[in-house]
Amino acid sequence: MKTIMKCYSLPTILAVLCIVLVTCNAFSPISTTTQIASNSVSTPSSTMLKASPKATLTPETTWRLRFSLNGVSTKNGRKVGDLFNVDVQFSEEDGYEPPQGDVVQIVPKSSEDGVQYLKVTKGRWQLSEDPEDRKDGLWIWGLFKEPLYPFMLLQIETDEYSLPGEEGDAIQPLKMYAQINHKRDKNTGEVELDAATLNIREIESIKADPFGAAKIDIYEEVKCGQLSLRPLIESSAINATL
Repeated sequence: MKTIMKCYSLPTILAVLCIVLVTCNAFSPISTTTQIASNSVSTPSSTMLKASPKATLTPETTWRLRFSLNGVSTKNGRKVGDLFNVDVQFSEEDGYEPPQGDVVQIVPKSSEDGVQYLKVTKGRWQLSEDPEDRKDGLWIWGLFKEPLYPFMLLQIETDEYSLPGEEGDAIQPLKMYAQINHKRDKNTGEVELDAATLNIREIESIKADPFGAAKIDIYEEVKCGQLSLRPLIESSAINATL
């Protein structure tokens, strides 16, 4: 008995107890709780990053239209060219095929220095089939899964725009047209609108009979510039992650 008591002396017992306590702390529920809390914090961030906004033809997306006008007539008979912006949303009317609706101007909260904004008085948009390869509405009879609309037909009417200077000159109200390449992802609904040529219609009245009693108006589309479109989704993306 005396020999056994020497092998398990007090210092040895204390050392063994310290080892046991350190081992228990290493596998204690506190570290597990801390790890779970850490994981719970990172999960919402990854979820918010996946929920990024997408460009659509609905009021949920604001589009910036950039007009690069060239050779536009003014009240004083001059021809001018300049860059103008217009922020709009596309509002779709229910019950129409192909999809169509109004163009609603959105006034920016703050404008950049040197950026000129046109005022839209009226606007219409309509998706269109390929004029070179029309399906004649055969999708209605189930021959196609859904109609293909590779184009957007856009019509924008603007108010008079006063030009700087003492002459009191101004760009007259414009009625512009554009045929825009339109793409839509079937899975996500993401919409892409390509740059397009801007046209205005010039009206020419001609005699319909030799006596000039009747006249008819002939419309001719004349190029007046270029149009580019991009969705303003950066601010929405920042708000979605806050």
